[in-house]
Amino acid sequence: MSTVLILEQALNGLQFGVMLFMMSAGLTLVFGVMGLINLAHGSLYMIGAFAAAVVATWTGSFMLGLIASLAAAAAMGALIELVVIRRLYDRDHLDQVLATFALILILSEGTRYTFGSLPLYLNTPGWLSGVFDFGGGLVYPKYRLAIIFVGLIIAAGLFLLIAKTRLGIRIRAGESDREMIAALGVDISKLYTIVFALGASLAGLAGAMVGVLESVEVGMGEPVLILAFVVIVIGGIGSIKGALIGSLLVGMTDTMGRVLLPPLFSQFMPPVDAVPVASALASMSIYILMAIVLIVRPAGLFGGAK
Repeated sequence: MSTVLILEQALNGLQFGVMLFMMSAGLTLVFGVMGLINLAHGSLYMIGAFAAAVVATWTGSFMLGLIASLAAAAAMGALIELVVIRRLYDRDHLDQVLATFALILILSEGTRYTFGSLPLYLNTPGWLSGVFDFGGGLVYPKYRLAIIFVGLIIAAGLFLLIAKTRLGIRIRAGESDREMIAALGVDISKLYTIVFALGASLAGLAGAMVGVLESVEVGMGEPVLILAFVVIVIGGIGSIKGALIGSLLVGMTDTMGRVLLPPLFSQFMPPVDAVPVASALASMSIYILMAIVLIVRPAGLFGGAK
């Protein structure tokens, strides 16, 4: 196997991991600050993708589509928090799971009714089409590099937000002791709405950017939601650092496993048997990784860190 192929797949794993981070960062913030299990987070990913596809088609501007994805997902997130989620904070986790599962069904059918069952498509913007030549035979699509760049910028921005701003101080305090910051005069309801809308906007942006690589369709958020939960379990619930490291681990493990395991198994198994066995093991690799992490560190890699 050539070095160029390995480097290309490593970039694919990095891009996949960065996309997962945009999805899982909002999810871990919501759970860390609000103690809420939000199964509808994947639906906000879908809403962002649909908003971007529709606005980009109407206006011909991909950037306006991205702005629309942020606005639509944040607005829907704030509305959901105000109307539904606010009534669930004092309920047990089973009630939260049932209510947010109902939201998945409502949002999916509402989207299907509004936009139809056929998938929508986002075109790659002209200024991000083509490939970037790293030299030595390694070329990589500019758009995928842009996803990596945007994701890393968002990661840096979130770290600065949490560590250096007044809002970040309130978020960290809310994760540690919600009753105390409420007693100090912080409007905890407003903080919850802001955090939920922030998490929703990140999910919507992830959906919009992935919409160029995949079709935009109803139900597209649920498979990604499962991976996002794997990420926050590996990284540690409530930890932005954990979400980033966990996302990169999951992205690299999944991508490199699919590339490296088939030729490895072919060394000691007949090719007709090696490929399906290796493919099945590659599909399970991220869950095996999660199990190993939980055995070694039950709270996740950065459980309790922000």
